[in-house]
Amino acid sequence: MSRHVSVRTQRRPLLPVTPAPDSGARPSAPGEAAQGRRLGHGPSRRSPRRPSVFWRIRNDIPSTLRHTLVLISLVLPFAAWSVLYLFRVVDPIFLPSPVRVLRAMGEMIRSGELFTAAGTSLGRIGIGFGLAVLVSVPLGLAMGSFRSMQSLFEPMMGLVRYMPATAFVPLLLIWLGLGETPKIALIFIGTVFFNSLMTANVVWQIPNELIKVSYTLGASNFTVFRRVVFPHALPGMVDSARVNLAAAWNLIVVAELLAASEGLGFRIVRAQKFLQIDKIFALLIIIGIIGVTTDLLLHWARKRMSPWASR
Repeated sequence: MSRHVSVRTQRRPLLPVTPAPDSGARPSAPGEAAQGRRLGHGPSRRSPRRPSVFWRIRNDIPSTLRHTLVLISLVLPFAAWSVLYLFRVVDPIFLPSPVRVLRAMGEMIRSGELFTAAGTSLGRIGIGFGLAVLVSVPLGLAMGSFRSMQSLFEPMMGLVRYMPATAFVPLLLIWLGLGETPKIALIFIGTVFFNSLMTANVVWQIPNELIKVSYTLGASNFTVFRRVVFPHALPGMVDSARVNLAAAWNLIVVAELLAASEGLGFRIVRAQKFLQIDKIFALLIIIGIIGVTTDLLLHWARKRMSPWASR
């Protein structure tokens, strides 16, 4: 016969919580703690307030807001320009009205001189910057992929890139004469070194894990370069070209000072001699429009060539 042993447990009474002698506080009930949190006197469990859509870092914004901001960005400079003209902050001889500038632009379009000048400048930039891209992209890929090429070319390029391209103008005139060659050479010198280093920097940012895994899976140097390095660096290389194309447009005015007879920069200098400030403004606006158009074309090409980067 089994013996049943019953164990009876007794709950000990909870001891009252007493405050420290020197604190002077009294225990608070749960309801009082909750009320204190609601009133802001106690610790709150609420998450921190998120910033508005306008100020969120790397967050997309509604299309309506984006289009509004773009419109403000385009209208605001012309509005400020109109205010300066209306209140005569600057002498109208040196700051013509937007209407007068548009009229001067229309006259150059009707006469055909604008298309001739723009075509000449585009040809020079196309050849000079095109040669710079053909040289700098393979060189940058080699510098970013191989430490030997980096050690061979980077010190020299790091030295030359701090030399202003315009400082080479006297040498280019002595070496290449007064034809088209020195103008194209100036654009080439002013962009090739920066584009090479920016391309190499894009390649350096490729994670080493991707390259090591490719070698582990048995890929050759050519396969790693074709399947890993080039696709990963392609969007960054196009963005580098977009930045340096703007530098090419900055050099075109200087390049067309070298005994040129046509071009947008030549037309600006000629208008300055005759104090045709409205034509100068019109030509500057045309250069800006052409530059933005080429930048948008490169951006479209980047999205077409590397859609994964856009996503």
